[in-house]
Amino acid sequence: MKLRVLIVDDESLARLRLRSLIEDLGPELARGGAVLPEVTAEAADADEALRALRDQSADLVLLDIGLPGRGPQGGLKLAAALKALPQPPAVVFVTAHAEHALRAFELEALDYLTKPVRRDRLLAALQRAQQRLALLQAAQGTTGAAPTTLIDPVLVVSDRGRVLRLPVREVLVLKAEQKYVTLRTATRTLVLDDPLADLERRLGAGFVRIHRSTLVAVAAIQALELRSGGAGGAPSEGSDSDGWAVHVVPLDEWLPVSRRQLAEVKAAMSAALPHQPPV
Repeated sequence: MKLRVLIVDDESLARLRLRSLIEDLGPELARGGAVLPEVTAEAADADEALRALRDQSADLVLLDIGLPGRGPQGGLKLAAALKALPQPPAVVFVTAHAEHALRAFELEALDYLTKPVRRDRLLAALQRAQQRLALLQAAQGTTGAAPTTLIDPVLVVSDRGRVLRLPVREVLVLKAEQKYVTLRTATRTLVLDDPLADLERRLGAGFVRIHRSTLVAVAAIQALELRSGGAGGAPSEGSDSDGWAVHVVPLDEWLPVSRRQLAEVKAAMSAALPHQPPV
């Protein structure tokens, strides 16, 4: 069994260097009985890459962003097309364009390498691809299919200039404050450049607005209560707050719920309750 690799780059020398590096990394990648990477095809543009994939599927695509024929960011468009395949390959971008990292990770890229590619960075990317393939093979052996849901969904964010991949299950609270958004997990706080509305769209139905400036993971809400008189209750957050608050675990904090969001919060909590059979 091999880790089948497709190299997509319009420069023949760049393809040759990647192929040579992969062959040179063989002994290190073979440790522990892991599947070895094998370059099964090369392509100079997106159309050629798609034809190669029709002839033989790949487990990993090493992909340049600046591909001819599909505009200056043809590699990103090709990655989006690959993501729509029934069994999409892992994608590692290999490019001179560092400014596209955020968009690349939004497309669930496994890694993002800048040219000239360093040997240690390529080794780490190939090891991650090996791990991904092993997980998919294990799932296929158990269920008879290779589900894409095996890998946890991630939120790709920009934290003060750094691009991070954060597992969605770790996200508890997001709060808009002036020109930035504070994201909190159980162990850390990040300051994001992304607008709250954009984060809400990307996170999906597992999160609910409890206030115009606050988004909370529904699974992290333990209780919704009317904190009368504010004694020991939630802090005020604008004139439309009337004492309702949610208890967020594991932060062990009460966060205020606005009147206009109260019905939506109740509905989200009810939908998240496990089904109870009739007594």
